[in-house]
Amino acid sequence: MKEIIVITGASGSVAKVLAKKLENEYSVRFLTRTKKHENDFEWNIEKGTIDEKAFENVNHIIHLAGANISEKRWSDERKKEIISSRFDSAQLIFRTLQKKNIRLKSFISASATGIYGAITSQTIFREEDEKGNDFLSEVVILWEKAADEFSEKGIAERVVKIRTSVVLSEKDGALKKMAVPVKLGIGSPIGTGRQYIPWIHMDDLCEVYKFALKNENMSGAYNASAPQHTDNENFTKEIAEVLDKSTFMPNIPGFMMKILFGELSVVLLEGSRTSSEKLQNAGFTFKFPELKSALKDLLNKK
Repeated sequence: MKEIIVITGASGSVAKVLAKKLENEYSVRFLTRTKKHENDFEWNIEKGTIDEKAFENVNHIIHLAGANISEKRWSDERKKEIISSRFDSAQLIFRTLQKKNIRLKSFISASATGIYGAITSQTIFREEDEKGNDFLSEVVILWEKAADEFSEKGIAERVVKIRTSVVLSEKDGALKKMAVPVKLGIGSPIGTGRQYIPWIHMDDLCEVYKFALKNENMSGAYNASAPQHTDNENFTKEIAEVLDKSTFMPNIPGFMMKILFGELSVVLLEGSRTSSEKLQNAGFTFKFPELKSALKDLLNKK
């Protein structure tokens, strides 16, 4: 009999790609706001409601739920939503499992490299390094705290936290947004262009989750970012090369980003490198360790 996995964040692209990778070996269920399929189970984080049938005989939970950090300006209300979608959702699952006396083999939670803070520095951040003290790091610290409670209170045998970098996908996200102006011939670096962009191919990220699921020796936090480091300027140039376009426009001034996006602009203007050495030492091998090969694959330029 197949082990049962519950995946949250069902509407997200990571959940959809990951589910396809797991469905042959596992019985996959989704927690979602609106039930559309037989294996969907409804929950409402704001109201604190959840279909408890989702957890019958469950073995693993992969917690991907979380409002998009860069979708809207960071108003006070939006900040609350970003935190609640991560922390409160995990707490709702925790309380439900605790009430039903359910024990998991593993609770694997999305996290983010933003835990180190939105800064540009020469540090290559590792999992044991000091955490940041800005909004992004606050979000991730709370996110991971909620995940850790599953092991601390005996709800899960182990907890794995996948500190995700910028996910590259052909369908949505950062790459699609960055590629549009390049295709139009007006692509250019943002701000100084020297801010690093830790990144990972969508396929590699989903393989990280699958690897964490199968590798019972894994626990704690792991940086999910490709081994090759790059900054914003080089990232833009690499996209242009793959698309056979040129980048002759001047850098987009940082103050314009601040006017357009407010506090959210820090996501675009700052960034440091992160090390995936711990993940690789655990035995994981990247299919797309280099940016050029990842871009060629995603932008369909062979």
